[in-house]
Amino acid sequence: MDEQSSTAPKVSSLAQLVIDSFEERHLPNHEKKINVNPIVSKFASWYEKVRNAMEYREDEVILRAAIERVLRRRLLLGGNAKTTAEPLVRELLWARYMPEGSLPESIIPQVEEVIDFYLQLRFKVLEKHRIPEGTLNEWIYHFISSAVEHMINPNHEKETMSNFMFQVLRDDIILQEEPEQTRSVQVYIAVRKAFDRDDLAFLRYHLFLQYFGKVTDESIEHVAAEFLSCFREIQKQLTYPGKEKIYSYVRKRAAVFIVLEDILRVHKGSIAQLVSNPDLLEKAVIDTCDLRYKGISSKVKRAIVRSVAFILLTKVIFAFMIEGTYERLVYGQILWTSIIVNTSIPPLLMIIVSLFIRTPKIDNSKRILSYILTLLYEEKPRLGSALTIRKKPEKKAIHDVFNILWFFAFILSFGSIVIVLTSLRFNIASQGVFIFFLAIVSFLSYRISLMANTFSVGERQGLITPLVDFLFMPVVRVGRRLTLEISKFNFLIFFVDFIIETPFKVVFGFLDQWFHFLHNKREELD
Repeated sequence: MDEQSSTAPKVSSLAQLVIDSFEERHLPNHEKKINVNPIVSKFASWYEKVRNAMEYREDEVILRAAIERVLRRRLLLGGNAKTTAEPLVRELLWARYMPEGSLPESIIPQVEEVIDFYLQLRFKVLEKHRIPEGTLNEWIYHFISSAVEHMINPNHEKETMSNFMFQVLRDDIILQEEPEQTRSVQVYIAVRKAFDRDDLAFLRYHLFLQYFGKVTDESIEHVAAEFLSCFREIQKQLTYPGKEKIYSYVRKRAAVFIVLEDILRVHKGSIAQLVSNPDLLEKAVIDTCDLRYKGISSKVKRAIVRSVAFILLTKVIFAFMIEGTYERLVYGQILWTSIIVNTSIPPLLMIIVSLFIRTPKIDNSKRILSYILTLLYEEKPRLGSALTIRKKPEKKAIHDVFNILWFFAFILSFGSIVIVLTSLRFNIASQGVFIFFLAIVSFLSYRISLMANTFSVGERQGLITPLVDFLFMPVVRVGRRLTLEISKFNFLIFFVDFIIETPFKVVFGFLDQWFHFLHNKREELD
């Protein structure tokens, strides 16, 4: 063992900082905890599962989205920081977003301070700048929900690994004719999306903090005065033309850091011994990869169920109204055959997608091991070749040809669908609904396939991949646009959040207090 340790390579200075951060011991919090009634919690958690199925979100942002939803409902109904903080925390505990007894009572005044700060910032920004109030309100909700999520559910190890990933990959991405700041911001955004799985709200919040640093009551005047400049800079960075290429490059390397994070978490207290023994480290990497691969199947199944529920709960009623109304007006009756076909396609396509998903093999684990060794022992680690993005395309003519071919792919893909549906005697409304469903399901299926390939390192392209991309990608892109745009005008969600959820949560609050009252009366008899 001593001989192995003496011949083991030395851990790099950057990797050692990461290891030291994971080895830090955090003192347990013995403050009095907030408790809620388990009966209320069970019903509230059931409701949240149904409500979350109405929006397609990554698991990592569901908590933040729930916080934003509660904030919108309570603040729009006349609430303020003081009247919102405690009910917000209790609702999160009811719905089991946080484990029972995990939040101390001191968290409530902290949440109140966060809400109050950003509401004050909103007021001062409206005084100083001409920003559409609706746009500013959205940003403020994003800031509050992100700040509260990080406060009640901190993840220091993940933040450490995220920063490590940024430091490693930043120099491997070259943006020609761009300032250093742009490169740093774009790599930062890509890492937050690929590793932390941040949504737009989280990205805006983290870029806001990067711009101003730590914000406090003492700095609120400065933040309000410079907010418009920050707003424009964030918008500029989030719409950077080369962002997708950078994200794709970073995403293909995220698995290495995810596996390394898993290993460091599991081996807390003995990381030094692990990294000094190559055999133990290799076994840990292979075992961790196998564990992650096994989790892919269950995660994909959950994603498929959620996707089908998302479509059924948010799109079917809308489609029935259009197709059913059209058929009653034109034919005098509803043609159930086309409706059955249209509603059976989503789950069928999802099942087909799940059949083609393959778990990575041992060679993929070996590649991850190789990259982890590079991260741990090399002072300037590089995970593959660098990425260079030119500001202006060198060959404009060839890009014109590609654009024409891309347009032809759209015509061929959707034209073929229309021809097939016409031959099956689908009317115009039924064809529209079919294409509507097919595009959205194709996009969700593509997202699920990306999820399944999260831990695949290196390019894996089959012989028919270019043909599939040529015919399939136009439908996926239309589905992406439909999913994003229609979600902004989902009246069913608005109805549920303000007409159904409000009285539900009032009842839950009453029951929670009533059960607490009964508990106190019972204790008086002891």
